[in-house]
Amino acid sequence: MTTLLEGIEQRSVRTDRLEASVLRAPGTDAASADAAPIVLIHGNVSSSLFFQPLMQALPRPSIAIDLRGFGDSETLPVDATRGLRDLSDDVAGVLDALGVSGAHLVGWSMGGGVVLQLLLDRPELVRSVTLQAPVPPQGFGTRLDGTLCTPDAAGTGGLGANPDFIARLAAGDTTADAPTSPRSVFRSSYVAADFDDGREDLWVESMLSTRTGEGNQPGDGVASDAWPGFAAGDRGILNAMSGKHLDLTGIVGIAAKPPVLWIRGAHDAIVADESFFDLHTLGKHGIVPGWPGEEAAPPQPMVAQTRAVLDAYAAASGAYREVIFEGAGHSPHLEDPERFARELLAHVATAD
Repeated sequence: MTTLLEGIEQRSVRTDRLEASVLRAPGTDAASADAAPIVLIHGNVSSSLFFQPLMQALPRPSIAIDLRGFGDSETLPVDATRGLRDLSDDVAGVLDALGVSGAHLVGWSMGGGVVLQLLLDRPELVRSVTLQAPVPPQGFGTRLDGTLCTPDAAGTGGLGANPDFIARLAAGDTTADAPTSPRSVFRSSYVAADFDDGREDLWVESMLSTRTGEGNQPGDGVASDAWPGFAAGDRGILNAMSGKHLDLTGIVGIAAKPPVLWIRGAHDAIVADESFFDLHTLGKHGIVPGWPGEEAAPPQPMVAQTRAVLDAYAAASGAYREVIFEGAGHSPHLEDPERFARELLAHVATAD
């Protein structure tokens, strides 16, 4: 049974695409009841449950949506050849079904890419954008300028996932018996060291709601002549974020540019300029053998890539603000929800 915190309600929303699970909170300020809602989109191996402390801290209405194959939403395959469009189209369908004509979108990690894709395809729905530790805008397996390191995005996609972690997800492992268990990964990668809010079981529950398989997490893959011997396939979540299929740089050219807030943790282990979730970084440090060197397989500068695209967005009449949470890891909204709420509300006020 899904664990809900005080003040959070769950409902199912039927659209023409899927049956989606949605969390809603009315906000703490009755005067804000009719304000445009804040819509929260989670990342990979998580669900809307992760947003509950933030929703409790917000004075205005908020909505958190479980993406397909996560949380309590319907399990449907992801067509990775569309990048993240299967997910952003699902979000648009939920907002249409709820009668939401304009919202302030917040995307965490993979959810940041979903929000940017929604901005490209349904800009009328987006009043402001908040990106938290977003997926690099040109996808994984790319250089600083966004070009692919190899034409097939070698080293990215479904075959890059740790198979023991996927097996433990599928088995519902709640232990911390191995570094690859979901609980251990949460402690080492989702948050900064020593974080403890007393709700770790809830966050592990959320992670374990991830559905596994070639159509979902992690996806399929293909053999490659390039190191490390495999490349992105066309099905599933990790392939949808590969540079083979994902390119969100079109936001630079859109006519109406909502303001962007970019929040990241200083100790983010997942989205970083030399992340150990990047096969090229693992190769450089000798963890994966046979690395062909910096010229052929450079560690991906994920933060620098996001900054470069947002700089171009600002130069083309947009605006963005970068905020670093010095004590946080990959999840500032969870690690400091009160501060996150303050930053978010100040940002939203510029676009109301």
